[in-house]
Amino acid sequence: MNLSNKQLKVLFVSAEVDPFAKTGGLADVAGSLPKELTLLGQDVRVLMPRYKSIDTELAYVADFPVEMGERKETCVIKESCIPVSGSKEVKVYFLENYHYYYRDGIYCYQDDAQRFIMLCKAALEMLPYIDFKPDIIHCNDWHTGPLCLLLKEKYAKHDFYKDIATVYTIHNLEYQGNFSADICGFLNLEEDFFTYDKAEFYGMFSFMKCGLVYSDKINTVSKQYAQEILSTAYGEKMEGILNKRKKDLFGIVNGISYEEFDPGKNEDLYKGYDSKCPWNKKENKRKFQKEFGLAKSDAPILAVITRLTHQKGLELILGCIDRFIKEKDIQLTVLGIGDEYYHNSFKELQKKYPDNVAVFLEFNQKLAKKIYASADMFLMPSRFEPCGLGQIISFRYGTIPVVRATGGLAETVIDYDKDRKNGNGFSFTEFDEKEFEDTLNRAIQVYCSQEWEELVVRALESDFSWKKPCIKYLDLYKIALEHKNR
Repeated sequence: MNLSNKQLKVLFVSAEVDPFAKTGGLADVAGSLPKELTLLGQDVRVLMPRYKSIDTELAYVADFPVEMGERKETCVIKESCIPVSGSKEVKVYFLENYHYYYRDGIYCYQDDAQRFIMLCKAALEMLPYIDFKPDIIHCNDWHTGPLCLLLKEKYAKHDFYKDIATVYTIHNLEYQGNFSADICGFLNLEEDFFTYDKAEFYGMFSFMKCGLVYSDKINTVSKQYAQEILSTAYGEKMEGILNKRKKDLFGIVNGISYEEFDPGKNEDLYKGYDSKCPWNKKENKRKFQKEFGLAKSDAPILAVITRLTHQKGLELILGCIDRFIKEKDIQLTVLGIGDEYYHNSFKELQKKYPDNVAVFLEFNQKLAKKIYASADMFLMPSRFEPCGLGQIISFRYGTIPVVRATGGLAETVIDYDKDRKNGNGFSFTEFDEKEFEDTLNRAIQVYCSQEWEELVVRALESDFSWKKPCIKYLDLYKIALEHKNR
């Protein structure tokens, strides 16, 4: 099969898609990568559940029954779109089922296994109803792992499905979707797939393992992370199966939407700016300090915008930030939600230093953009980081990242002191408070010099859009199809 000029048909299946439902980076990728693929001439459709919070006007497309163990559930497919450019758009299909999806939030329900098995089944069952036969079904994270199993072991026996290839993207290996063995009944498969070489994982039925075993090709969201997860240190006990499929494992670092994250948009910020007028960034800093009660100061503002969890290395920040505030008068702003321990720790810090610390325990995209634009540095000392979008977004706003060199952080952030010509941030290797403190001191030293403005302009002029990653995904799709059609 000659795929060089072929328009590819792709169904992108995700539990969350921006702008319809979002808890993190998965939604950003699911909302922006299909748009970029569409601009390159591919026919890309997206499927996600219709959650209670989605109040977009939707058009009816089809309905059909799906077996869920001993009962049948009705799937209703409705449609909207994501505008792309000119008359182009990405069709987004919504799986509607009152019983499973009409609830507050997205995750953390006792029947999440059934909810996402239904998504996997509906993705396959709906294709004849919408008259769309994809070349590739692009599955994302644990929620879609069973789709790869169902396609290969059941649906591929039918002519309509037999040529469809799957690409399975690991956005974060830590979240695996491991459930009790009785979940197998909801798959309605004749054979038993609860075995160590298939879906069984330490006595549990693993959605993630289904994707890793049954997909045609696997990728994760940076080359560095693709290598790291082959080791026991980062493999989350999946390193065995990942090493078996090493030749099918790829790494493609994420991009971001340059339309969504644009420092030139005045409506999102106090004042728009770009690499031609970077001094307007300082105006954002001043107005942010005034709005949120921080002291007017030329000392750097450090930003933390993330899930407040163990993964993010927040204890390194909490371990030394007190000294930086006392000795260097730095300011810290934190935006995110997560573990109660971190909520309390940062709130206590704010009480202690109200003129230097602003903490927002919420998910707020508009405020996030204000913080990116107002801060001088972005802190991300993660224990592990598959890709990380925060540091990429910070480049877009001329905010310099200070990170631990792991996963996508190692791939995107070049330490300035090691490479003055290409350096775009500051990084350290060992997960160690002293190393983080030394690295932050190095960043502050450069901040106090004339070199900082050059570094800000370099960040503003860098390109971390989807243009390059999108080409790599097209290549991966073609590799998957060639493998399927051998």
